[in-house]
Amino acid sequence: MNTPDIPVTVSGIYGMYTYPTVSTSLSGSGAISITLEIPKNCGRTIKEITRVAAGTSGTNYKSVEVNTGLYNSAPIAGNGNSVVFTTSLAEYTRKTGVSVTVGGTATSFLSRYFFFLITLDNGQTIIAPAVRVYVAG
Repeated sequence: MNTPDIPVTVSGIYGMYTYPTVSTSLSGSGAISITLEIPKNCGRTIKEITRVAAGTSGTNYKSVEVNTGLYNSAPIAGNGNSVVFTTSLAEYTRKTGVSVTVGGTATSFLSRYFFFLITLDNGQTIIAPAVRVYVAG
């Protein structure tokens, strides 16, 4: 994947484990929130997240370029230089068919990576970096 002219970053990350990683918890609400941002001084704004995909590898970024098998295909409106995607562990299980379990006191990552196709105010599209979700017990 080539680096886009306008970089996309993930804010509020839990850590960087090859890919930006956000966190959630089985003992809490299981809410997942991923905030994507572009630089404020780039001259563009985010119109929307156009598509969201969930892939089994961090290199499955092309999965957001198709119209089938998507995690979410309803546009999610942007707000200036940022946009927030929200989901939950329950929705993740329902949409991927993958149960979320954490054995004992161990913690783990969801088995799917999230991918985002972002549309800017001028119609340009950018594929954001893959995002992982760390699940605490």
